[in-house]
Amino acid sequence: MRPATARQGRGRAVLAHPDPYGPRRRLPPGLPAVIRALLAGRRWTSLRLRLLIVFALVALTAAVSASGIAYWLNREAVLTRVQDAALGDFRQEMQNRAAALPVDPTPEEMQRTAELMAGSSPGYSVLLVHERKDRREVFGAAGPDSFGLQDVPKSLQNAVNDEQKTTAANDAEYHMYWQRTKPNGNPYLVGGTRIVGGGPTGYMYKSLAQERDDLNALAWSLTIATGLALLGSALLAQAAARTVLKPVQRLGDAARRLGEGELDHRLDVSGTDELADLSHTFNKTAEALEKKVADMSAREESSRRFVADMSHELRTPLTALTAVAEVLEEEVDDLDPMIAPAVALVVSETRRLNDLVENLMEVTRFDAGTARLVLDDVNVADQVTACIDARAWLDAVELDAERDIVARLDPRRLDVILANLIGNALKHGGSPVRVSVTVDGEWLVIAVRDNGPGIPEEVLPHVFDRFYKASASRPKSDGSGLGLSIAVENAHIHGGDITAANAEGGGALFTLRLPVDVGRVIAGDVDA
Repeated sequence: MRPATARQGRGRAVLAHPDPYGPRRRLPPGLPAVIRALLAGRRWTSLRLRLLIVFALVALTAAVSASGIAYWLNREAVLTRVQDAALGDFRQEMQNRAAALPVDPTPEEMQRTAELMAGSSPGYSVLLVHERKDRREVFGAAGPDSFGLQDVPKSLQNAVNDEQKTTAANDAEYHMYWQRTKPNGNPYLVGGTRIVGGGPTGYMYKSLAQERDDLNALAWSLTIATGLALLGSALLAQAAARTVLKPVQRLGDAARRLGEGELDHRLDVSGTDELADLSHTFNKTAEALEKKVADMSAREESSRRFVADMSHELRTPLTALTAVAEVLEEEVDDLDPMIAPAVALVVSETRRLNDLVENLMEVTRFDAGTARLVLDDVNVADQVTACIDARAWLDAVELDAERDIVARLDPRRLDVILANLIGNALKHGGSPVRVSVTVDGEWLVIAVRDNGPGIPEEVLPHVFDRFYKASASRPKSDGSGLGLSIAVENAHIHGGDITAANAEGGGALFTLRLPVDVGRVIAGDVDA
């Protein structure tokens, strides 16, 4: 008799149980999509945080991939070495001892042979099975583990006992088969073969617990290495982020200072990378912007000086013209009827030109920052009444004000504001114009409402612009277009403001808000 030819790994239909040392489990297929959805749904606003996350993901992917490959290679090497050693020794023992048994061995001979095979084996148990002529099976079992036929998978038994047809390529009727099982959670290697020519069938049963523990220790080591790699990548990412973001931060600070008006600020450039190119570009841009702003400021100053000088030069001839116009106005009744209209037009246009020059001079004072307040305690109701009375508007204006409201402000500039607001309301809105005076905490509120059609929505944002006179609902004005802009400048110099809106029920509504005590606003003691 001779043993069957050993063909390891021949069990094509034998592995009925999962491999306890198979590949590591994959993540659920939907998990990466969930992670991507979370990352896509969340907005990361910090560039440093995004760099850290990218570095960590790259390091984690590389570490997990390297650890997985290392674990799989070591696992295959360990299991293959143990498996080859055990199966090779078992095949040799079957050839030397089991093949030497009689044709019809006794149970004692079977047992003694099994003990001899297990005693010389590298730590595996042996089970010998033989069917005698009387159809009774005799067994022989020995080894460190309690091992019976019931521990051998049925698929392996069927493969071992499957008699194959001999051919030129297959010179044996029976072959050796093996598989790894995991009864009660413990991994074992089970192999079996049969002696050709009617000899016994032998099975070997080797525990893989030691190899499992070694591989678990390796897995823990690789896990720790992966964690250290992740930590190292986080530190490297932090260092890289600091290196990359420091120039970006300097660029952001420089841009902020540039926006705050420090046009002479420049970046120190070092290196030849992309950030250095960006710094060069920023410096060139800042230099061009500084030159542009300087040119514009120079032209603006020149224009302002020209207007101021022109207005000043016009005052002398205008004074003379105004005096002549007043004399002509007194004598208009005695003039020829054909000449009187021309004289009236000259008087009117002279006064208009005089008002325009005064307004231009006031505007240049605001632009130059030379306008100053002359503060005094003012009874607001009396001041409004005096403004209306001086311009003969008493019949066209309704005043609603308490007599005991006193505010500390510049009376001349308040008169200019009121004259412009009330005059504008009478000219464009029609009488009666309603003026109300109230106090809201630390603020004086004067509302001027006319009886006209209101202000078109597209005009509202421009009513305080200089020289703006266009209106779809009002006739063309003969004013200069500077009145409301001067009014709002006078409000601003007090620390207040003027707003324009359309009142409920019709009409335009201008609301003036001034501090009750301008001195406290200038000192910063009053909140708007």
